[in-house]
Amino acid sequence: MSTTPSVLFVCVHNAGRSQMAAGWLRHLAGDRVEARSAGSAPAEKINPVAVQAMAEVGIDITAEQPKKLEYATAQTSDVIVTMGCGDTCPVFPGKRYEDWQLTDPAGQGIDVVRAVRDDIRVRVEKLLAEL
Repeated sequence: MSTTPSVLFVCVHNAGRSQMAAGWLRHLAGDRVEARSAGSAPAEKINPVAVQAMAEVGIDITAEQPKKLEYATAQTSDVIVTMGCGDTCPVFPGKRYEDWQLTDPAGQGIDVVRAVRDDIRVRVEKLLAEL
Protein backbone atom coordinates (compact mmCIF):
# COMPACT_ATOMS: atom_id res chain seq x y z
CA MET A 1 0.00 0.00 0.00
CA SER A 2 1.38 3.38 -1.04
CA THR A 3 1.84 6.19 1.44
CA THR A 4 2.19 8.73 -1.36
CA PRO A 5 -0.82 11.06 -1.26
CA SER A 6 -2.70 11.60 -4.50
CA VAL A 7 -4.38 14.79 -5.65
CA LEU A 8 -7.00 14.78 -8.39
CA PHE A 9 -7.61 18.05 -10.23
CA VAL A 10 -10.97 18.13 -12.01
CA CYS A 11 -12.35 20.68 -14.47
CA VAL A 12 -14.84 20.37 -17.29
CA HIS A 13 -12.58 19.83 -20.29
CA ASN A 14 -9.35 18.69 -18.58
CA ALA A 15 -7.58 20.87 -21.12
CA GLY A 16 -6.46 23.94 -19.16
CA ARG A 17 -6.86 24.55 -15.43
CA SER A 18 -6.61 20.95 -14.23
CA GLN A 19 -3.70 20.19 -16.56
CA MET A 20 -1.80 23.27 -15.39
CA ALA A 21 -2.48 22.37 -11.74
CA ALA A 22 -1.24 18.80 -12.24
CA GLY A 23 1.82 20.17 -14.04
CA TRP A 24 2.59 22.51 -11.15
CA LEU A 25 2.12 19.73 -8.60
CA ARG A 26 4.45 17.37 -10.47
CA HIS A 27 7.00 20.18 -10.84
CA LEU A 28 6.89 21.34 -7.22
CA ALA A 29 6.40 18.01 -5.40
CA GLY A 30 8.28 15.57 -7.60
CA ASP A 31 7.41 12.03 -6.57
CA ARG A 32 6.27 13.02 -3.06
CA VAL A 33 2.67 13.48 -4.29
CA GLU A 34 0.84 11.80 -7.15
CA ALA A 35 -0.77 14.31 -9.52
CA ARG A 36 -3.92 13.26 -11.37
CA SER A 37 -6.28 15.21 -13.58
CA ALA A 38 -9.56 14.55 -15.32
CA GLY A 39 -12.60 16.26 -16.81
CA SER A 40 -16.34 15.79 -16.68
CA ALA A 41 -16.52 16.41 -20.47
CA PRO A 42 -12.93 16.10 -21.74
CA ALA A 43 -11.77 18.04 -24.78
CA GLU A 44 -9.93 16.37 -27.63
CA LYS A 45 -6.62 18.06 -26.80
CA ILE A 46 -4.98 20.33 -24.27
CA ASN A 47 -5.46 24.06 -24.75
CA PRO A 48 -2.38 25.23 -26.72
CA VAL A 49 -2.33 28.56 -24.85
CA ALA A 50 -2.15 26.64 -21.54
CA VAL A 51 0.74 24.61 -22.97
CA GLN A 52 2.48 27.85 -24.01
CA ALA A 53 1.96 29.49 -20.61
CA MET A 54 3.37 26.48 -18.77
CA ALA A 55 6.33 26.24 -21.16
CA GLU A 56 7.18 29.84 -20.27
CA VAL A 57 7.90 28.69 -16.70
CA GLY A 58 9.75 25.55 -17.78
CA ILE A 59 6.95 23.01 -17.36
CA ASP A 60 6.14 20.78 -20.33
CA ILE A 61 2.55 19.48 -20.41
CA THR A 62 2.54 18.60 -24.12
CA ALA A 63 2.50 14.84 -23.46
CA GLU A 64 -0.71 15.05 -21.39
CA GLN A 65 -4.10 14.15 -22.85
CA PRO A 66 -7.54 15.13 -21.54
CA LYS A 67 -9.07 12.22 -19.62
CA LYS A 68 -12.63 11.47 -18.56
CA LEU A 69 -13.31 11.60 -14.85
CA GLU A 70 -13.64 7.99 -13.70
CA TYR A 71 -15.35 6.97 -10.47
CA ALA A 72 -12.40 4.77 -9.43
CA THR A 73 -9.88 7.59 -9.93
CA ALA A 74 -11.87 9.91 -7.70
CA GLN A 75 -12.51 7.19 -5.14
CA THR A 76 -8.79 6.39 -4.79
CA SER A 77 -7.63 10.01 -4.59
CA ASP A 78 -6.81 11.56 -1.23
CA VAL A 79 -7.61 15.14 -2.23
CA ILE A 80 -10.03 16.24 -4.94
CA VAL A 81 -9.72 19.77 -6.26
CA THR A 82 -12.60 20.91 -8.46
CA MET A 83 -12.39 23.83 -10.85
CA GLY A 84 -15.77 24.65 -12.26
CA CYS A 85 -17.20 21.18 -12.84
CA GLY A 86 -20.20 21.80 -10.60
CA ASP A 87 -22.43 18.87 -9.72
CA THR A 88 -20.75 16.46 -12.15
CA CYS A 89 -17.94 15.77 -9.68
CA PRO A 90 -18.56 12.74 -7.46
CA VAL A 91 -18.50 13.20 -3.70
CA PHE A 92 -16.97 10.56 -1.46
CA PRO A 93 -17.25 10.70 2.33
CA GLY A 94 -13.92 11.19 4.06
CA LYS A 95 -12.18 12.84 1.11
CA ARG A 96 -10.67 16.27 1.33
CA TYR A 97 -12.30 18.60 -1.21
CA GLU A 98 -11.35 22.03 -2.41
CA ASP A 99 -13.18 24.08 -5.01
CA TRP A 100 -10.95 26.59 -6.75
CA GLN A 101 -12.79 29.42 -8.46
CA LEU A 102 -10.58 30.12 -11.48
CA THR A 103 -11.14 31.77 -14.84
CA ASP A 104 -11.58 29.17 -17.57
CA PRO A 105 -8.65 29.61 -19.96
CA ALA A 106 -10.64 28.24 -22.92
CA GLY A 107 -10.69 30.85 -25.66
CA GLN A 108 -8.60 33.30 -23.62
CA GLY A 109 -5.43 35.09 -24.69
CA ILE A 110 -2.00 34.42 -23.22
CA ASP A 111 -2.17 37.28 -20.69
CA VAL A 112 -5.32 35.84 -19.07
CA VAL A 113 -3.89 32.31 -19.13
CA ARG A 114 -0.64 33.52 -17.52
CA ALA A 115 -2.65 35.03 -14.67
CA VAL A 116 -4.57 31.75 -14.22
CA ARG A 117 -1.28 29.81 -14.32
CA ASP A 118 0.23 32.01 -11.62
CA ASP A 119 -2.89 31.81 -9.45
CA ILE A 120 -2.81 28.01 -9.73
CA ARG A 121 0.85 27.92 -8.66
CA VAL A 122 0.06 29.83 -5.45
CA ARG A 123 -2.84 27.47 -4.68
CA VAL A 124 -0.74 24.35 -5.38
CA GLU A 125 2.05 25.64 -3.14
CA LYS A 126 -0.48 26.21 -0.33
CA LEU A 127 -1.97 22.74 -0.85
CA LEU A 128 1.48 21.14 -0.74
CA ALA A 129 2.30 22.93 2.50
CA GLU A 130 -0.88 21.45 4.02
CA LEU A 131 -0.31 17.85 2.88
